[in-house]
Amino acid sequence: MTKRPRAARILAPRVRTRAEPAKRGRKPPRNAAPSASAPYHHGGLRDALLDAAERVLERDGLAGLTLRAVAREAGVSHAAPTHHFRDITGLLSELAAVGFRQFNAAMAAAGTPGAPPLQNALTRAKVYVAYAQAHPGMYGLMFRTERLDMSRASLCEAANASFAGLAGTIGATRHEQISDRSLSLEQAADIARAWSLVHGFTTLLIDGRLTDIMGRLPKGTHAETLLDAMLKRAMGPRPSA
Repeated sequence: MTKRPRAARILAPRVRTRAEPAKRGRKPPRNAAPSASAPYHHGGLRDALLDAAERVLERDGLAGLTLRAVAREAGVSHAAPTHHFRDITGLLSELAAVGFRQFNAAMAAAGTPGAPPLQNALTRAKVYVAYAQAHPGMYGLMFRTERLDMSRASLCEAANASFAGLAGTIGATRHEQISDRSLSLEQAADIARAWSLVHGFTTLLIDGRLTDIMGRLPKGTHAETLLDAMLKRAMGPRPSA
């Protein structure tokens, strides 16, 4: 009888004879982590890892966000994040893309159809700040360019969509259509001014650097009131270009 090659003998299923009793499978330990190939009802292992990464980021900050920490949070093997994202830069870049998509959805839902452009711009600015306050870790990551791979397709798409939304909002206040690919100097100036104002205000607010100013205002004045006054002064009606 010809011997089968070793690989075939290893891969071939073992057939149990009638006289051989079946072995009971051992139950896994109660706290055992699921394998990296275990199914996840909420969208698969990759999405589970990104959800875990977001939890770690918001709880422990960017310094605490490591591949091992994410694997531990998700309850999977340490190799799982590397398999899906290759390295920490890949994971952070995909997580930042998730953040931009969350942010874009919140901004798209802001404003009222048919409302004056300035009113909608003010509403979107407040939603911008509200998102950052609700997700400070994610918001900070989205703008940590030195930690991200900006050539990654998913991140580029999400970040470009965010800029297109900003350009559209400023275009509405200028009563013109603004292309997100080609800008005039005046259009770029208005976009940069609005973005700098809201982003700077948000950063100061999250870092607690506006406490002194807020303490000098009349009692009961909220940060949103201060932002509203700033935006109205900076983005008041102007003639169309």
